[in-house]
Amino acid sequence: MDLQSAITCPECGHERIETMPTDACQFFYDCAGCGTLMRPRPGDCCVYCSYGSIPCPPIQGAREAGRTGDCCGNS
Repeated sequence: MDLQSAITCPECGHERIETMPTDACQFFYDCAGCGTLMRPRPGDCCVYCSYGSIPCPPIQGAREAGRTGDCCGNS
């Protein structure tokens, strides 16, 4: 499982590598470039699934197990 994700701001394009939490979804993220408070897009429950280079750890785990579902373990 990869815990590093490049999160990209939809407003200014600033990109930053972050370590994703494994025990909770991250609902908000402050862009270091422009200060935009990022929130998940409709249908996603975390900013990494919406704006990250790879999805959050629960989605990665579900894919590895051959399951589908939405963010953070909800099916």
